[in-house]
Amino acid sequence: MEKIDIFAHVLLPNYYGKMLSIDSTIPTTYAFTNIESLKDLSVRRKLWNGTTKQIISYANINAEDYCNPEESARLCREANIELINCVRENNDMFPYGIGMLPFNNLEESLNILDEIASSKELVGIQVFTRHLGKSIADKEYLPILKKCAELGLLVLLHPVFDNRKPDNNIVFSWEYELSLAMLDLVKANIFTKCPNIKIIVHHAGAMIPFFAGRIDNIMQDKKEDFKKFYVDTAILGNTKGLELAVYYFGIDKVLYGTDAPFGIMPNGATKEIESAIDNLPFSNEDKEKIYFKNLLKLLEERKENSNE
Repeated sequence: MEKIDIFAHVLLPNYYGKMLSIDSTIPTTYAFTNIESLKDLSVRRKLWNGTTKQIISYANINAEDYCNPEESARLCREANIELINCVRENNDMFPYGIGMLPFNNLEESLNILDEIASSKELVGIQVFTRHLGKSIADKEYLPILKKCAELGLLVLLHPVFDNRKPDNNIVFSWEYELSLAMLDLVKANIFTKCPNIKIIVHHAGAMIPFFAGRIDNIMQDKKEDFKKFYVDTAILGNTKGLELAVYYFGIDKVLYGTDAPFGIMPNGATKEIESAIDNLPFSNEDKEKIYFKNLLKLLEERKENSNE
């Protein structure tokens, strides 16, 4: 069965080297940057199972957090070009990439979206639950989301810590941040303002499926909007958790994703997540939807949009 991972990460050498030249403490501050298979594609290839393809996005070392707006835009453009070249050179393993934007330079972000949309190798952008201390649902960022919808670009939503909170932790905090960002987007009427937007939420939609009853009864006028998100399968296994996500969002809204190479050393939780999917009480046809058909449908819709 074909398998395409929508949410896998890299930290390519040219971009990462430039970020290190700006702040040499990054490897100490962010321990995940020391994972060899994140940075060294020769290591990644040696550990690759030879069949599962990965759509790659940069790990969250974002230029906007370190640079002025002009420099941030330049670094993002260079990072996107490096990502394009990586996809071209490793197309058997990485069929597509997900672009990066400088959220401290919104004018240039809109221009970069056009560049991403014109590329055959890049099919979307990665955004975070918060940018520069503001929710992704902040009205300042609406033009970016609107343009993604207009261009047919996928929007991958990844969590980051809210630095106002003293108790951030990798186990629970990111799931809360994802859930809160989804709530913020729904309350901001994102699916009314951008009816064609395709937002893919990391970690199977976080807390939303489990608290569906609270959503249905407390937010009756908005409850259907939560089901308009797409989600991936990156919860490190847990068949029952994935079953709940499918039950809530629908089989057509769940895409295979692993968060590789994070989660389980040295190269991620691909094996564990595939086992969890394989053990779902669904037909092979439904599993094919999760593994690749739902994603291919989104990419086909994007192609049709770009040809209009």
